[in-house]
Amino acid sequence: MKIALFGAGSAQFGYGTLGDIFQSKILEGAEISLMDINKESLEKVRSTASDFIIKNNLTYSVTATTSREEALKGADFVIISIEVGDRFELWDMDWKVPMEFGINQVYGENGGPGGLFHALRIIPPILEICSDVDSICPDATVFCYSNPMTAIVTTVSRKYPDIKFIGMCHEIASLERYLPTILQTDYSNLKLRAAGLNHFSILLEASYKDIKKDAYPDIRKKAPVFFKDEPGYSDIWDYTRKTGSIPETEGSVKRFISESPKNGNIRREWADRTLFKEILNKFNYLPITGDSHLGEYISWAGESADLKGILDFYSFYRYSLLKREAKIELKLKERVVPVMEGIVTDSGYEEYAVNIPNKGYIPDLPSWIAVEVPASIHKTEIKGITFPDYPKGFGALLRNYTGVYDLTAEAVLTGKREYVIQALLVNPVISNIRRMEEMVDLMLEQQNKWLSYIN
Repeated sequence: MKIALFGAGSAQFGYGTLGDIFQSKILEGAEISLMDINKESLEKVRSTASDFIIKNNLTYSVTATTSREEALKGADFVIISIEVGDRFELWDMDWKVPMEFGINQVYGENGGPGGLFHALRIIPPILEICSDVDSICPDATVFCYSNPMTAIVTTVSRKYPDIKFIGMCHEIASLERYLPTILQTDYSNLKLRAAGLNHFSILLEASYKDIKKDAYPDIRKKAPVFFKDEPGYSDIWDYTRKTGSIPETEGSVKRFISESPKNGNIRREWADRTLFKEILNKFNYLPITGDSHLGEYISWAGESADLKGILDFYSFYRYSLLKREAKIELKLKERVVPVMEGIVTDSGYEEYAVNIPNKGYIPDLPSWIAVEVPASIHKTEIKGITFPDYPKGFGALLRNYTGVYDLTAEAVLTGKREYVIQALLVNPVISNIRRMEEMVDLMLEQQNKWLSYIN
């Protein structure tokens, strides 16, 4: 078996994914081909991985290459986690330049104008990888961790409909962080199903396995009390700035708040979940992510979202990536390995969330859009779970954004500037038109290294 990792020179992705794979007994003996364009970083990851294999007496082998073709030759699985350019410099530009033109976007990674330009930059190199997959290892299953997830999977599926391309996102893991506390039961005792678009999804079903009882009434009753006292990212960032360390648990942040009443932190109910709260209250379903991601897709998010909490989340996220030590651990952190194991063993187990083309899984959404749904994992297919009674209200919010992804895909595939402008003008978070072309031309100029194909 051969597993190719694209973007493996990133210590966070490379070490993290290697640790995930190395703990698997089912994938033992596999060759892991590390691929990156940064030779120095790539060699560091390869050397560390080789030493780790020897030290822990593992049966895996690791190779490294800067050649896409070499990495893909004979590959059974391909895992992509890439960015282009300076991630945070470009992210800042995606976020701030549109705001200077009067566009009220609360974040700049996946939705809104920021998400559009992020998509325009990153999808072309992913399409190049997929072109090589199509010609070198067409039977391989490709997993993608890059964002903007829905835009990427939608565009790849349109260009290469026969490639087995699956978007993987860890956001669903947020449920494990707080639902056991809310419901006072082990996470293993909960059966959960969520669906929607990536970073724009809600928990649809929740039940207790032991007593076979619907858990949603308890969630709706108890969640407001829980989130009122739960630390938000403003609290976490305040703790980090004042202590100089990254908190290992939210409990340490709670102790910090209680022991330092004069630390300048003002507690706010539902910190960085005020938009989250509105979704739960008005649409009656629990979102699986916070204000920063939800707010990128909703026109009234600027009025509802915890904007300070979002800024503090961004600051903490950026700081933690720089300060956290990346290392290989024999510990499962991401969901891609169980999916690979399920394919190898034809297990049929149900995975919480995959991003795949909508084959009627959410009937009210177009068939060409990539949806995030649970799925049963088999050797020959990943079969999404269908939700024929998807909530009308939240489904309408999702439909508001599908046209943006249609035009984003067309802009990437055709290189037409007019589709870029139209993708902005149909976006629900944009309410002005007068200087839109000026903003587009400025972004195309400043990011010309990656966007020169747009004309």
